[in-house]
Amino acid sequence: MWDATRIKYLPSALMMVGLIFVVGIYPLTIVWPSGWSWHTGQSHYQQMILGIYATLGLFLLVASRKPLANLSLIWFTVWSSVVHAAIMAVQSVANPEHMGHLWGDVLALFVVAGLLAFLTPRSVTEISTSAGSRAW
Repeated sequence: MWDATRIKYLPSALMMVGLIFVVGIYPLTIVWPSGWSWHTGQSHYQQMILGIYATLGLFLLVASRKPLANLSLIWFTVWSSVVHAAIMAVQSVANPEHMGHLWGDVLALFVVAGLLAFLTPRSVTEISTSAGSRAW
């Protein structure tokens, strides 16, 4: 059963993840390229992935105002982070020159997914059901 007290931390977590996605990933590719940048220099791939994460980050910042109205976006963030991290983990293991990513972006995406999954109810109904069962 979902603990409704976690909802009070969800807006802060969404804001933190959103800000990191918008302004934090690019500096990490500069400071720690072996853990965050899959290509040297400015690649088309890097520009694309930074654009996608910045866009998702902006939407998470908006969602932080009304998390329960944005559950599908939050769960998309959780599951797309898990899938993305799993694919990168396999690629890191298969290509030894990318092993640093296991401790960089791979681990970070699993942490983001775990944090948001822990704080986010599966549905608004789950919150009402939990609240109703405690009232008795």
